[in-house]
Amino acid sequence: MLTALLSGFTTGAGLIIAIGSQNAFVLRQGLMRHHIGAVVAITSLSDILLISCGVAGIGILVEAWPSLVQYLRWGGAAFLAFYGLQAAQRAWSGSGALHAAQQTSSASLKTVVLTCLAFTFLNPHVYLDTMVLLGSLSANYPGFGQIAFAIGACCASLVWFIALGYGARLLRPVFNSPLAWRILDASIAVFMLTLSALMLS
Repeated sequence: MLTALLSGFTTGAGLIIAIGSQNAFVLRQGLMRHHIGAVVAITSLSDILLISCGVAGIGILVEAWPSLVQYLRWGGAAFLAFYGLQAAQRAWSGSGALHAAQQTSSASLKTVVLTCLAFTFLNPHVYLDTMVLLGSLSANYPGFGQIAFAIGACCASLVWFIALGYGARLLRPVFNSPLAWRILDASIAVFMLTLSALMLS
């Protein structure tokens, strides 16, 4: 049981901690301290839901219906391109630093929630990682071991998003500089637009 739990935790952490569009979004919200509780809750609970579905065997449906992943790829690429262009505009104008300094933002809770859900569920890799890969690996631990593996993977997601979202404030002194925000937004823009292009390739 302990082996399965640790295996689930380390495997889940390896997949979740990898730099991705969702992590970049959580980091930026954490730096702004803007609706971070909702963002952390959505990202963590979404991962827990998908991991649980994968262990329950629903990942087989994703493998059997490849067109679903294709549709998600197109939608995800369009969304990432849109968000990347927004980040590029913030980097060019320096508007991101203004919002951070005032600890305010024009984005409502509804907008932040919908954006977070889009980053989570329009990414086809999240289904392959959580439902297919983790679901398949959990089969190596039959019985309660499979449940322990899933719990370990879910705990990794919870720990990571809490640390990323609420730990981002430790970087606030660095981001007191408008230049730092422009560099961050420029990096996010390049990252999002590159991911969008890769999804379509």
